[in-house]
Amino acid sequence: MGDLAVGARSGHEGPEERPGRSDAPGVEAAAGGTNPGSDAAGGDETQSGPDGKDSRDSKDSAGGKDSKGPKKQRSFWKELPLLIGIALVLALVIKSFLVQAFSIPSDSMQNTLQQGDRVLVDKLTPWFGSEPERGEVVVFKDPGHWLDGEPTPDPNAVQRVLGWIGLMPSADEKDLIKRVIAVGGDTVECKGDGPVKVNGKALNEPYVFAGNTPCTVDDQGGQFKVTVPKGKIWVMGDHRQNSLDSRYHQNQPGGGAVPVDNVVGRAIVVAWPPTRWATLPKPDTFDQPGINALSSAAPGVLGLAGAVPLVLWRRRRLTVAAARSARVSGGSTAG
Repeated sequence: MGDLAVGARSGHEGPEERPGRSDAPGVEAAAGGTNPGSDAAGGDETQSGPDGKDSRDSKDSAGGKDSKGPKKQRSFWKELPLLIGIALVLALVIKSFLVQAFSIPSDSMQNTLQQGDRVLVDKLTPWFGSEPERGEVVVFKDPGHWLDGEPTPDPNAVQRVLGWIGLMPSADEKDLIKRVIAVGGDTVECKGDGPVKVNGKALNEPYVFAGNTPCTVDDQGGQFKVTVPKGKIWVMGDHRQNSLDSRYHQNQPGGGAVPVDNVVGRAIVVAWPPTRWATLPKPDTFDQPGINALSSAAPGVLGLAGAVPLVLWRRRRLTVAAARSARVSGGSTAG
């Protein structure tokens, strides 16, 4: 706090008498420019309040605001690391639970997807129990040796960091992208050059690469009839004659079907390049009447199975009630 002014006294006793002091205004200034409340040795002017205290002391004791001044704002450069940290955390959360970008490495999904396209994959709905549906384009982890012999990219340090936080597709992830043709419980088949049939219903597939046939005539897996196990999906590329999909892995564990647990998510949009921007909807052919015949019959069968015990229980109650009524009536007549 500030020093008390020289000659100031506490209390309210009035000004101190000094020899040679003049009460006339301006005399003190003319005599030497000093005033009874000033420090002649230091020349630091102070002002005394009514009680003789330094006015600056009064301001300081009142709260100290005037002595400290306004609070300085934090520099942008000091806040920048915090902002970057928050952005990285948000990017990791989005990549892990919401949406992730993937790069298309081959031509197996032409012309729906071109090599070098970037797609955004929905990773949120699987967390709520949603399973892949027929017709969806999905990204899934290699179920086992599908990518053997495929060249692996060699990203630089920057690409690795951007891939880790989700701003670029990760080169370390062994993922594939195909279209779901059939789900668990479906029977899917290919004869001749097509069409593909699911549960006996022929698919109309305008997305198949121009010049390709829906089915491939060969002895390596192109001709088949398979019932997909529960909890798995049957996938095929849109470029049918240039796609190593479920058809060509029937000799491996799982018979070519992909476990649902391996599915990362559904590709929902082509995000890059901008000239290729497009959504990836489910084709109408997978909603045709009768394609879900087996699955739609299941609720009816379960309902019938549940109704039979109820009907039998009700009939038994009616029989017992009728027998009791007969006994009561016979007893009354005998009496």
